[in-house]
Amino acid sequence: MPRGRQGALPLGAGAVWILIGVLLFLLYLPLFPPALFSVGLAEPGAHGVTFRAYAELWSSPILVSATVTTLEVAAIVGIAAPALGLLAALAVRELRIPRLVLLLVLLPLFVPGVSMGLASAFFFRVLGIVPSLATVALVQTLWALPFATLVTLTVMSTFDPILLEAAHVTGANRLRGFLDIELPIIRPGIIGAILFSLILSFNETIRTSLVQGPLNTVQTYIWSTYKETGLSPAIYALMTLLILLTLLLLASMLAIGSRRAPRFPD
Repeated sequence: MPRGRQGALPLGAGAVWILIGVLLFLLYLPLFPPALFSVGLAEPGAHGVTFRAYAELWSSPILVSATVTTLEVAAIVGIAAPALGLLAALAVRELRIPRLVLLLVLLPLFVPGVSMGLASAFFFRVLGIVPSLATVALVQTLWALPFATLVTLTVMSTFDPILLEAAHVTGANRLRGFLDIELPIIRPGIIGAILFSLILSFNETIRTSLVQGPLNTVQTYIWSTYKETGLSPAIYALMTLLILLTLLLLASMLAIGSRRAPRFPD
């Protein structure tokens, strides 16, 4: 290859990375203004940084109650969605109708959020189920299930079934082989599914607002407050906290995903 063309390759790669960086910056640029407004930096006539909006957040009993509800629902979704996702992933692998199973699990992805929320609310009303923490958790679990299943399926695709066959040869049944051999290897994927489910739960608004009844989550509190009073430093502060929480969970997913699978002795 001519020397001139060899020298052009790094420049071309650098240009691609610069373009990717610019596009990512433009995509994520809207995340920065809420943080600036929450500490008063972007307000006209502001004098320095102030964290008053963050301190005043917890003076609202409605927000405190919404925070508790959000954490309770997230805990339920973080357990239920990955557990069901693991069962669905096993069904996709073991049953003879994997496409049908996968289609049924992924169906909530293709139904608009408003339609899913209204259908769920109507279903609960027909059955006489009063809106409660359980209805919110059920709707959010249904929304998080497809993502938890896909994350689990992805990590299970890297598992070598020969290891299970070796365990069966040595006398282990299917359950023991799964618990002792496969589960430790796919554990990072399951933890990733848990974190992904938490992210979806913390940031879900449309479906939740239609089945929550008198309850509030932090997201529905932000939305209802915005419709009533508009944007304020308190809303900016809440938005910033949720963005930081999401970024923290995403960083945890990346850190867990970068870990190597456990190695078994020969």
